[in-house]
Amino acid sequence: MAKNPYEQSIFDIQPAAKPQGPVECLGMTFDNDQKRRDYFLDKLREKLKNPEFRKIEGFPIGSDEDILALSDPPYYTACPNPFIADFIRHYGTPYDPSKPYSREPFAADTSAGKFDPVYRSHSYHTKVPYIAIQEYLKHYAEGATCVLDGFSGSGMTGIAARKLHTSKHSLNVVLTDLSPEATFISSRMMSPTDSAVAQKEHQRIKNVLKEKTSRFYDVPDGRTNGQVNYTVWSDVFLCPECSAELVFWDIAVEPDTGEMRDTQTCSQCGANISKRSLTPSFETYFDEFLRQSVRRVKEVPVLINYTVGSGRKVRTPQADDLEVLHRSAMMPMPFPVPTDRMPEGDEARRNDPTGLTHVHHFYTRRMLIGLSLIWHEVRESCAFYDMAFMLSRMLPRASRLHKWKKGQTTGITTGTLYVPSLRYEYNVNKMWEESISYAQPIIGEKSTVPFVISTQSATGLDCIPSDSIDYIFTDPPFGGNLNYSDLNFIWESWLRVWTNNATEAVVSRVQGKGLYEYSSLMSKCLTHYCRVLKPGRWLTMVFHNSQNAVWAAIQEALFSSGFIIADVRTLDKKQKSFKQIQGAGAVKQDLIISAYKPNGGLEDRFRLEAGKEDGVWDFVRIHLKQLPIFVSKDGQAEVIAERQNYLLFDRMVAFHVQRGVTVPLSATEFYAGLVQRFSERDGMYFLADQVAEYDKKRMTVREVLQLQLFVTDESSAIQWLKQQIIKKPQTFQELHPQFLKEIGGWQKYEKPLELSELLEQNFLRYDGKGEVPNQIHSYLSTNFKELRNLPKDDETLRTKAKDRWYVPDPNKAGDLEKLRERSLLKEFDDYRTSSQKRLKVFRLEAVRAGFKKAWQERDYATIITVARKVPENILQEDPKLLMWYDQALTRSGEDA
Repeated sequence: MAKNPYEQSIFDIQPAAKPQGPVECLGMTFDNDQKRRDYFLDKLREKLKNPEFRKIEGFPIGSDEDILALSDPPYYTACPNPFIADFIRHYGTPYDPSKPYSREPFAADTSAGKFDPVYRSHSYHTKVPYIAIQEYLKHYAEGATCVLDGFSGSGMTGIAARKLHTSKHSLNVVLTDLSPEATFISSRMMSPTDSAVAQKEHQRIKNVLKEKTSRFYDVPDGRTNGQVNYTVWSDVFLCPECSAELVFWDIAVEPDTGEMRDTQTCSQCGANISKRSLTPSFETYFDEFLRQSVRRVKEVPVLINYTVGSGRKVRTPQADDLEVLHRSAMMPMPFPVPTDRMPEGDEARRNDPTGLTHVHHFYTRRMLIGLSLIWHEVRESCAFYDMAFMLSRMLPRASRLHKWKKGQTTGITTGTLYVPSLRYEYNVNKMWEESISYAQPIIGEKSTVPFVISTQSATGLDCIPSDSIDYIFTDPPFGGNLNYSDLNFIWESWLRVWTNNATEAVVSRVQGKGLYEYSSLMSKCLTHYCRVLKPGRWLTMVFHNSQNAVWAAIQEALFSSGFIIADVRTLDKKQKSFKQIQGAGAVKQDLIISAYKPNGGLEDRFRLEAGKEDGVWDFVRIHLKQLPIFVSKDGQAEVIAERQNYLLFDRMVAFHVQRGVTVPLSATEFYAGLVQRFSERDGMYFLADQVAEYDKKRMTVREVLQLQLFVTDESSAIQWLKQQIIKKPQTFQELHPQFLKEIGGWQKYEKPLELSELLEQNFLRYDGKGEVPNQIHSYLSTNFKELRNLPKDDETLRTKAKDRWYVPDPNKAGDLEKLRERSLLKEFDDYRTSSQKRLKVFRLEAVRAGFKKAWQERDYATIITVARKVPENILQEDPKLLMWYDQALTRSGEDA
């Protein structure tokens, strides 16, 4: 059977070599750049013949020929890059534990706009502005720094390194991504190009395109012809009342103002209708590419914006305009275009009901003709990569995804393949003409940053040697925010190399991946990150998702892979809240997570001290050393959450649990030990050499800005109460009305607790007998003149202090904790023996306490049994429960 010409490789024609002098690459010298490329292509070609090479996780879908044609080795390969280890050996520096490296986490909220020309040079889905990334590179880079981004997208980490590269910051970059489209964009962002050649080639293609297609955009206007700037197309629907055909534009847009109507009326029967009630009107046509009749929603042109001379005009399509469209529809397709079936996917097949089932359906006939001509010329171009980059940027805007709205080009609905009912079709000539202006910030800029780019999964970074990376900046996918493999399919169909989504870290119904699968994939990626990162070095991760469960999954993945979180900041300078740090509520903005890999000395010592008190304090000392010392904003100092006793305790517990070691101290014992060993300021703990710096900087600000607390459960209620009474001991009567205002957001599953119970189990009340406790005495003598300089057993002072609740001294809180723990464990035992399959209302703190006790006793079965009674969403949203449960599964060998 003859091969369908539309299925042939679009890379049958190789780009011509441009003359060039000697070039050096990985320690070798070649006569010119083409010789370099040919040499490494031969090496890559041999690799592709090895079946084991194709088993690397995330190996893309595509033929050897298409992968080779797209690749530019050793810098960039459209498959796993076999030259990464060589690159790191050549440009990196071996890990030397004798060379000290110390950095606090970059503890400043960061803001960077998205209107920088480089940022806008390509329309890839999500990007962290490179200007923001630069701040992190400046902070963490030291000497020859090897930077990794395993979810590199369109290469913003590489751009940041390129822009920053100086003698002080000698950077080299390893970028990997699962998507061939993403890595192709990254390669063009990073590769030096010949601006003069690119300009010449762009002009040549522009001339060819204009000659072949300009007649398809003619607009007869009196004695002269104008040229279409864009055409607006509208879907056609059927009235639910009379079944009359209705052009959506006619019923939805005010003809005089162009504004969208709030309500629509059928022009035939006068019925009031809404878009939801409309049924699409379908038409059947013969698809020459599929060689069969297909059905699609009917569409008609409704507005033409065109230029005559130096002026712009707008008109409703006339007979001449329709004739021009008819001529383009009758023209044979000059060159092949992608005709691939959209894959199974949450987004990829959302348009099946409207008849847009294949890649070519997303473009009008006239647009496909233009794109096919451009691709043909790009394939023959001596500036192939630059021209392909420009066309790649055009493809989404050229498609039916581009929404119309009066007075503005609203673009594509982010993160979707949604096709609007009113949409633009631009003049392909004008789009190509404009394409070089967007690429200009990239083209011609000489890169001095060594880089290597690989197309593969971050779950399979075995190619990167252990302890070889100096710093990691990464922006991974988060849950079901975006289905990148779906969104990139149209792009990649032009490249002829597609994402292999088997290891795509995503929550996807079609891919059969829930939160557990997502978390497991992210844990695998982060485990590789931790392995390749040098001990004592840093990872910076951008987090953007509003679901608590995803936030908990990311924290658990970081802990389980060996990282320790040291700081959480925002990316847009908004004050972070306790809710965002703890995951007790929805994360409302992008966060920057700073985590470090413990140095080898800590790990070696811990193996000797595991399960002993000395191991606890060794960890705390190292952890405190990694935390920010002082953070100020608008004349106020921020409380550094990670320096507070309860978070230090949580990090210590997680460090032990992830290494399968029993925790030797209770919370009260830990808190008492903190007071004995470390300096406390404003509720935070410091090393001896840190506290002097904090005190000095503390004098430069007016006050300390407390973290905002949201009371949603027992744990946050205790923290809120502590915040209220630590500086102002209060009576029950004073606290109660405040408490009632705060508990409006109490979680439905959390057992309601009375204020009296919370106070009795966690704090102390002065009964008016004996000396007034120091905590109350300090407050009263400071705020009441008449009570100053009185002895602690003075009757007036005791009367004023009576019935006030206060935070107990850590050395005296042991009995309280034991009382509370007995109460919590009693409730936990009820949950364990309960016949309920699911617990509807319970004390989360009781489950946590029970899990901790069971862990200490290596009773993994109890943890698993009770965890499966906890509602799934609650288990997944609580980092502590998730940690105990995941570790119990691992230790017992069970599956979730």
